[in-house]
Amino acid sequence: MRAVLAALHRYAGLLMAGFLLVIGLTGSVLAWSDELESWLAPQVFLVTPPAPGAPLQDPLLLRERIASLYPQAQVVYAPLSAPAGHSMVFYLRQSGSTPLANNEVFVDPYTGKVLGQRLWGELRQGRLNWLPFVERLHEAFALGEPGLLVFGVVAIIWTIDCFVGAALTFPATPKRPRSAGTPRATPRKPWLLRWRPSWLVRRHGGSYKLVYDLHRAGGLWLWGMLLVFAWSGVAFNLYNVYAAVMQPMFAHQLSEEKVLQRQPTPLPHLDWPDALHHARTQMAALAQREHFQILEENALAYEASLGVYRYSVRSSRDVREHKGLTTLFVDAGNGQPITSWLPTGKASGDTIRSWISALHMASMWGWPYKLLVCAIGLAVGMLSVTGVLIWRRKRQGQRQAKARARPFKPGQP
Repeated sequence: MRAVLAALHRYAGLLMAGFLLVIGLTGSVLAWSDELESWLAPQVFLVTPPAPGAPLQDPLLLRERIASLYPQAQVVYAPLSAPAGHSMVFYLRQSGSTPLANNEVFVDPYTGKVLGQRLWGELRQGRLNWLPFVERLHEAFALGEPGLLVFGVVAIIWTIDCFVGAALTFPATPKRPRSAGTPRATPRKPWLLRWRPSWLVRRHGGSYKLVYDLHRAGGLWLWGMLLVFAWSGVAFNLYNVYAAVMQPMFAHQLSEEKVLQRQPTPLPHLDWPDALHHARTQMAALAQREHFQILEENALAYEASLGVYRYSVRSSRDVREHKGLTTLFVDAGNGQPITSWLPTGKASGDTIRSWISALHMASMWGWPYKLLVCAIGLAVGMLSVTGVLIWRRKRQGQRQAKARARPFKPGQP
């Protein structure tokens, strides 16, 4: 069995090595995406409040202004808050057959001035899109849907290989004596003591032992986080596979299913201010009923084809520090609540997903955790490189052993 596991780990590692190297290095960069974007393009991402504690302009009026400036697009998302000193981002959706030149608009929330725009991930637009392009590499090798599928498959293999790799670090079971006449073997050490060398790095045993120990011990020390990144990668890229595994084992809220299965209310629908009023009232009632606190409004979005407004806030049920996912779906026709979704405390499966997603995206615990995620990303690249080096060294050793075992023939060099 150990030989089979070793073969599985070897070929899975060789298959994933290039992908994991890209994922690890780009993930290290993306841990600091907000800070890096503000540094690369401060004229777009940073604003100066006119006075300490100055109020923001009405975000729905800002949305109307953006809609008037971009009549060829639909502005179906309105941010309702922004971090102090940062711009608001309004997302544009294509409304006709003509592709949009840009799909994000950055606005000063204090003055309403348009600061810039970009087509997300389009590298030809310069430094404003450097980080989105890194994100495209991280998610799908910048290949769109085919890349998402490939990286999703890699995430599945990585998840399985986490368990295979861990099993290979376990101490081998000593062989039993073949017959009753064989002298009794030395008493075995406790299992944990025999496993202890797998966690250590020998610094004075030569270059190969150092590489081998870095690969084995590094994978062990980071095993829990590697599994989190691998399995959350499946959730991001191949959610149907993730759901097929998780939903039979854990409870989930069926909020999106309820929205998709309902019959949309006929037009006309509520306008944005009325919808926001109804959403705020219903969210306050939900918070009282479910015993959580609303910490910050985040966004109001409108899906005309479904007849739904989606209102999101950051609440005490959220794991993320910003951009909360506590969500209420409101009937766009009459303002009545359709369903809600709480990140934690409502269904165990959703709580797990909220946590692993937040851990993956470094959206919690501030800069110390971002630093940890950055280091883990570099470690993923290191594990990929050391795995290939170990395979190459063993392959060279096998070739040399075969060459020595080959019978000598006269005239053979």
